[in-house]
Amino acid sequence: MGKWYCDSGDSITVSTRIRLARNLEGIPFPSRMSVVQLQEINEKVVDALMSASDEFSKRLNVIKMDEIDDITARAMVERHIISPDFASNRNGRILVVSEDETISVMICEEDHLRIQVIRPSLALQEAYDIADKIDNLLSEKLPIAFNEKLGYLTECPTNLGTGLRASVMLHLPALESLGEISILAENASKIGLTIRGLYGEGSGSQAALYQVSNQVTLGISEKAALENLLSITQQIISREEQAIKRFDDVTIQDSVFRSLGVLQNARILTSAEMMKHISKIMLGQRLKYIKLTDKNLPIKLLIETQPGMLALQGEVDADKRDQKRAEIIRSGLK
Repeated sequence: MGKWYCDSGDSITVSTRIRLARNLEGIPFPSRMSVVQLQEINEKVVDALMSASDEFSKRLNVIKMDEIDDITARAMVERHIISPDFASNRNGRILVVSEDETISVMICEEDHLRIQVIRPSLALQEAYDIADKIDNLLSEKLPIAFNEKLGYLTECPTNLGTGLRASVMLHLPALESLGEISILAENASKIGLTIRGLYGEGSGSQAALYQVSNQVTLGISEKAALENLLSITQQIISREEQAIKRFDDVTIQDSVFRSLGVLQNARILTSAEMMKHISKIMLGQRLKYIKLTDKNLPIKLLIETQPGMLALQGEVDADKRDQKRAEIIRSGLK
């Protein structure tokens, strides 16, 4: 089964992600739990997931996070399976993840449960339906903390209510080049949305990839939150399509083919340089200046040549990683 980024296509929307925050009644939040309570949560959640009669339960793997090394954890973050916080604080924590890594449940991150579903392209309703099914499955077996006025109870007050964080990852090179991302972010914040970098909160822009997600979870239904995000996403996509028309066609082609030339011939590529040029390849593919045999290749190369992913192959030295990255990309684009 392929990873989510093996079916990302060549559109402006790269992926969709749904996260649901949930906690169990009568047990302190993870920041205040004892070791015994942590073990109790792990056992209850794993048992509830693995004993389900649903077909997806047969394709789940249980990973004890304190048994994996820093490199493996970093690579999981790069593939968007887990959050940076979950990777850095792994002691006693467990990850339940599907074979294709499109479904993952982080146990005792900021909340007892973080249910995540990630899908390629723009698929908000599809991703939510899968996450909701898992949520219902767990709610049938576990006492989920819920209040009639506040909704689902979470450690951070900003997640109270639905506990839903929905996001779409967009490739916005034209808007970025025109300096309009900050204006977009400011306008989005006024209607309860936020725009962040490739790896979410606190991360900067890389490869002109941005995550647009909801901020408001209290006093709004899941349906309304998804509809709002979908509407704004479609408007941003339209603005990106209009923005690219403001550039001279020959100038764009020159930029795209220069990047293609670098990637096809470079012997050393830093991560930052790779992402800059891959972004141009993605744009060239979208505008049909270049046609790749595998339309998913740019995102696959971007993800699979990240530092942690290369370190998994034994390339721990930074210089050797830069050489290996160039080799993989040359081979992919030959």
